[in-house]
Amino acid sequence: MIEEKQTIKFTFSGHDTFHCRHLWLKKGYDFVKNGNKFSQLNAVLELGVGKNMVSAISFWMKAFGLLDNEGHLTELANYIFDDEMGKDPYIEDEGTLWLLHYILVKNDNASIYNLIYNDFRREKIEFSKEHFIAYVSRKIDENNLTQISKNTIASDFEVFVKMYTIPENIKDKEENLTGLLAELNLLHKEKLTFSVINDEKNNIPDEILLFSILDNDDFSNSINLYSLEHEKNQIGSVFAINRAGIVNKIEGIASDINFKKYGITYNDHAGIKELQFRDKPNKYEVLNIYYAK
Repeated sequence: MIEEKQTIKFTFSGHDTFHCRHLWLKKGYDFVKNGNKFSQLNAVLELGVGKNMVSAISFWMKAFGLLDNEGHLTELANYIFDDEMGKDPYIEDEGTLWLLHYILVKNDNASIYNLIYNDFRREKIEFSKEHFIAYVSRKIDENNLTQISKNTIASDFEVFVKMYTIPENIKDKEENLTGLLAELNLLHKEKLTFSVINDEKNNIPDEILLFSILDNDDFSNSINLYSLEHEKNQIGSVFAINRAGIVNKIEGIASDINFKKYGITYNDHAGIKELQFRDKPNKYEVLNIYYAK
C-alpha cells in the first residue's frame, strides 16, 4: 500500500494474484452471513478453497463493496446475494455485472481499476503493462508518495487483465478461470496491447446507469452532460460511454414511464445540457425497477 498524502491513496496487491471467480462473491457472502470471519482457522475448510484463496475472497469482497472496513456485510451485499431477498444471488443477470464493475471502480479499494477507467485510458488509448507501470511510477513521483515495487504493479495489471478477458486456452473445462467481468467486453486485447474503447454501450441497462448517477452526493437535483461524460467516477469514465451514448441513455431515462413520478427531464437550455430531477429517487428504488423486470 502507498502512504496517503492529502487525498491521494493508492492500494495495490491483496489478491494473492487471484482474479475474482464467478461464485466467489456468493461463497464469501454466505460465509460471513453465517457468522464466520476470514481470519478464523477453519476458513479453509468452511470455504472449500486454499489458504491463499481465502485471502483473495476476502479482498474481493471488500473491493466490490460487499464488506465494510469492519468486516460487516453492506447494504449492497444483502441486496444482491441474500438467499431470500437478494435480487441476483448467483450473478445470472448481466446488469449485476455492470453494477459490480461500477462499484469496483468507484470504491477504489483496488486502485488499478479506478486509475485505468478514470484517468489512464484517457491518457493512452492503447496501452501495455509497461505503459501502466510507467504511469503509476510517474504518479508516485508527482505526488511524492512512497515507492512501490514494479513487480507488485505488474501483478495487479495481470490480475486486471484476467478479470476482464476470457482465457485463450482453458485446459480444465470444470474450472471456471474466466474473469468475473469478462462478459462485459470492456477490455480489448491485441497481443500485448490493450484498450478500453469509448462507444455507445447500448447494452448497459438504463437503471444501472441511473443508479450510478444517483450514487453521488455532490449534485442536488440536476447534473450536466459534461460532468456525466468527463468527471471522475461518472458514467462516461467508469463505463467508457461516449457522448452520443450518454445522450441516448439519459433521453431514454427521461422518457421511461417507470421514472415519470420522479419528474426526470433532459434539458438543453442556452447550450447547457442537464439531467434534472423534480424528486430525486432513491438509488435502490431504481434498481428495484430493473430487477422487477
